[in-house]
Amino acid sequence: MEYVSVTQFAEKYGISERTARNHCASGRIDGAFLTGKTWNIPSDATLPEKGKRKVPPLLARLRDEKESRLKGGIYHRTQIDLTYNSNHIEGSRLTKEQTRHIFETNTLNITTEDTRVDDIMETVNHFRCIDYIIDHATEKITELHIKQLHKILKTNTSDDQKSWFAVGDYKRLANKVGGEETVLPNEVHTRMKELLAEYNNLKTITFDNILDFHVQFERIHPFQDGNGRIGRLVIFWQCLQAAIVPFIISEDLRLFYFRGLQNWGHVNGYLRDTCLTAQDNYKAALDYFGIKY
Repeated sequence: MEYVSVTQFAEKYGISERTARNHCASGRIDGAFLTGKTWNIPSDATLPEKGKRKVPPLLARLRDEKESRLKGGIYHRTQIDLTYNSNHIEGSRLTKEQTRHIFETNTLNITTEDTRVDDIMETVNHFRCIDYIIDHATEKITELHIKQLHKILKTNTSDDQKSWFAVGDYKRLANKVGGEETVLPNEVHTRMKELLAEYNNLKTITFDNILDFHVQFERIHPFQDGNGRIGRLVIFWQCLQAAIVPFIISEDLRLFYFRGLQNWGHVNGYLRDTCLTAQDNYKAALDYFGIKY
């Protein structure tokens, strides 16, 4: 994909650079994303139609706070809460305070003998994954996007040094989750393509659609490792895209979350109720920051 600058886009369509930037910031130009303070616009992007739906308030706030690096806002809180909890579910030994310190200062304050370098790298990388989602939130989710999230998450970890571990690509070796068999490597691309096509063809996205996608993604288990974190990052992306309040599975909901994944298709209420509880927690944060939903 080739990209053009705000200046080039404005000249192409005879509009001011300010108008072009406003279109980008409001999510009216599909595929436009920020690198630092510079907007990158797909070269084939067209001028948005009048009346096109604006970016939801939460996404607009996240983008504003990300660009300004505002501390103490919803962007700051989301980065720390989502990164800490999602990594902790997968066995990270970093505390929430250590996670916060890494995000705020890009340094470590306290380490112990059992502090793992991978935990540190995957924490830093997870912050970057969330930034990637915020930048691309209005785009249709594709296999390339999901692979890119995996590449960001696993870059410079010990897995990145293993010849058989496909960082940023689907698994090469069969694996299991919770003792259950998952989709074989040679079938992953087909299954993921079908899953994304079915989801992207939905005219209206509901809360249950997002949960069902997540369960099917985890049952496919497309990557050698990191599937849980990538799956939960995709949930956050889907919620932003559909203007549904996101949710973060916290430590106290962990076992209920696993029960919900296992029983989806038989007792959907387990996972739905768990995620609605998590959503209520995020709504409380939105209420505190005065963000409409």
